Amino acid sequence: MGTLVIAFLILLAGLSAGVYVVIRSRNLHYWLPAYIHERLQPRCAPPAGGTDVYFCFADHYEPYGHGADAATARKRVSRWTESYPPIAMRHTDSNGRHPVHSFFYPAEEYDPAVLDQVKTICSAGLGDVEVHLHHDNDTAENFGKALDTFKTQLHERHGFLRRDPDSGEIVYCFIHGNWALDNSRPDGRWCGVDNELEVLVRTGCRCDMTMPSAPSDTQTAKINSIYFARGHAGHRKSHDTGRDVVRGQWGAPDELLLVQGPLCLNWKSRKFGLIPRIESAEISYDAPPTAERVELWEQCGVGVRGAEGHLFIKIHTHGAVEKTMDMLFSGGFDTLWQSLETRFRDRPGYRLHYLSAWEMYQKIRQLADAPASGAAA
Repeated sequence: MGTLVIAFLILLAGLSAGVYVVIRSRNLHYWLPAYIHERLQPRCAPPAGGTDVYFCFADHYEPYGHGADAATARKRVSRWTESYPPIAMRHTDSNGRHPVHSFFYPAEEYDPAVLDQVKTICSAGLGDVEVHLHHDNDTAENFGKALDTFKTQLHERHGFLRRDPDSGEIVYCFIHGNWALDNSRPDGRWCGVDNELEVLVRTGCRCDMTMPSAPSDTQTAKINSIYFARGHAGHRKSHDTGRDVVRGQWGAPDELLLVQGPLCLNWKSRKFGLIPRIESAEISYDAPPTAERVELWEQCGVGVRGAEGHLFIKIHTHGAVEKTMDMLFSGGFDTLWQSLETRFRDRPGYRLHYLSAWEMYQKIRQLADAPASGAAA
């Protein structure tokens, strides 16, 4: 009997060690506690008035990625201008609107000719452009100048972005390159600006859509949330926690809105039949869209507290990568939109809305500005 007990303890220790290795190697320790907490919460009954589902496809759009030259970059974008519109025109949401692709274009890759190509998609009502940036070992001063310069180029040279009706300031949505928002990498690479959230707010950023970043070590402890975070000089990763957006309570002027995409474990898709894969809302050659993934996105329940009849799904891709383009244009986009339309447009009690990143920000603000006891418009 003693031998059996010892063998069992050894087996248990081995399993525990294996689980620990998996958790550390996949950086699950950053967000697993929040995921477990979510799973233990009772599920709310569907609202009597039905559910509005708002979908945004945020693209880390990098035509010059992986050291591409100008000819390659423009060839990549030409493929989008030729292939994307006819596919998008085959699909509509509950309002009869076609999908809208949000191109988060990198400031360091600025090329007027490429952006003019992208504008042909946007002018057709099928896309919009927002701000993306990769940087390393940077300073707050230089970061702010780069953002101000780029947003001015986008607005004045290309007609992208928009001005705040009250202040006249050019305002924008943002995604950080390499996921390293607010110097969130433990080694300090790919950013360097501890008070980055503060600089973003000061330069007109109204909404960040960087998260989720799992399995990266930049992933926040807070998941599946729409929330406010405030930057603090000398304090990295200030967005690791924050204040949930609540109906009737908009944020303070120095707070940044963060809109996260869905993040969970996919227990139906397991490595070696044992280890669940991470569902991080990324669409790529290695992670194509499926109806099963759309169901997981719904289950994550990203929304505004007090407005339970409104569900926000933001997913992301690197849409200028050849393999991913091959997948998207050869059936991936159709599968994605058909799955969304079947589940949310054609399903009783649901209404599907295709939105740009900026339109998603506006809808969130509309809900947050609405009286807590009243109906949203």
